Amino acid sequence: MLDLKDLENRSIYIVREAYAEFKRPAVLWSVGKDSTTMLWLCRKAFFGKVPFPVIHIDTGYKFKQMYEFRDRIAAEWGLDLRVARNEQAQKEGVSPQTGKMECCTRLKTEALRSFVEENDFDALILAIRRDEHGIRAKERYFSPRDENFKWDYKDQPLEMWDQFQGLVTQGTHMRVHPILHWRELDVWEYIKAEGIPVNPMYFARNGKRYRSLGCEPCTAPIDSNAATIDGIVEELRNTKIAERSGRAQDKENAFTMQKLRALGYM
Repeated sequence: MLDLKDLENRSIYIVREAYAEFKRPAVLWSVGKDSTTMLWLCRKAFFGKVPFPVIHIDTGYKFKQMYEFRDRIAAEWGLDLRVARNEQAQKEGVSPQTGKMECCTRLKTEALRSFVEENDFDALILAIRRDEHGIRAKERYFSPRDENFKWDYKDQPLEMWDQFQGLVTQGTHMRVHPILHWRELDVWEYIKAEGIPVNPMYFARNGKRYRSLGCEPCTAPIDSNAATIDGIVEELRNTKIAERSGRAQDKENAFTMQKLRALGYM
């Protein structure tokens, strides 16, 4: 099993490979624990500065604590924060209540697609992990998306001897996943070791805490008394409950996440 330093070194290597390989990379930041850890790794890779834009997809339905955390950390770390919104869909009243599949597709995937096309990004760095969801276990470190923003999980490039496929053609882009090999437990142990700031919503209050953060109408807390990082680490070592059990789109349909990701979802 890899220790934290090995995990960090591999991730930093992948981040630097992406920066060297692509002309216009950007990193996605949901402001959750994984993507904040991803930003921390980017800062370590480039001596304290993230040298490419940081994209936050704003559905308009995030918790107010997430917006507050985003703005504070962006200012403290000097991030080139870019906010992507599908304002037309928001004006039309698209929401979780009108259908979670449509909501995720229009407010997240379409918002990101338009933003990528407008800014001509050729690579997006994301903080997904194989252990987080079954469909994400099918990903590669460098994972291409076609001109329609879609992912063909049945046709992916081989990755051997740390050689990654970096070629993209006009209208396509690459998804880069530097912490794909991490576990949820690794993330929390690394957060503790490095002193990485995280949203207080992850820590228990009155017997409840958020294990995964998303849009407010689609995210529920779990029963927990873990009010510190040590408490969370101990809880994760013993729990049998899936990390995303509090996320609505996962419970709604067994194939929803696969459908969303095939269409370009994160």
